[in-house]
Amino acid sequence: MTHRRLGPSLSADDFKGLFRCHPGGVAVVTAEGEHGPVALTATSVSSVSADPPLLVFSLSALSSATPTIVSAETVVVHLLDANDLGLARLCAAKGADRFADQDSWTRLVTGEHVFHGVRAWVRCAVVSRMEAGGSTVIAAHALQSTISRDVESGEAGEALVYYNRAWHRLGEHSLISD
Repeated sequence: MTHRRLGPSLSADDFKGLFRCHPGGVAVVTAEGEHGPVALTATSVSSVSADPPLLVFSLSALSSATPTIVSAETVVVHLLDANDLGLARLCAAKGADRFADQDSWTRLVTGEHVFHGVRAWVRCAVVSRMEAGGSTVIAAHALQSTISRDVESGEAGEALVYYNRAWHRLGEHSLISD
């Protein structure tokens, strides 16, 4: 693809290589559709604004969960840590039934599916959708949240990140102090 004033674009492989070694926090996004609930693992979740409380994430057009999430009015974003690696793997696996273990999730009173025991989750109203290449960017307004495992400011915790095509645990060993 060439832009008139910008010149040629990076190739898809060069772009993937650029971001492969840029770590991303790991989240699971759930939504309800006419054929039932869907869930996928995402490393693109980012806070945008504290007032109003907004976050964004992107969805690949290649994911079977994308059409349901894109059309949903509300979603639940589960913010994971290393203790949630099993859920991250399950929701990243192609063809897996993410809701087969009925003891691992529940419905909120508003109807959305929430996985038990995750570090934190936030129920959101979808406020904007934008097509961007082979993805859809979703902006969502935070409505309700629960934090099960909090970390004090300045402490390492056990964050789960995806880096260079592998899962990693951040902890005391990776803390860099001033």
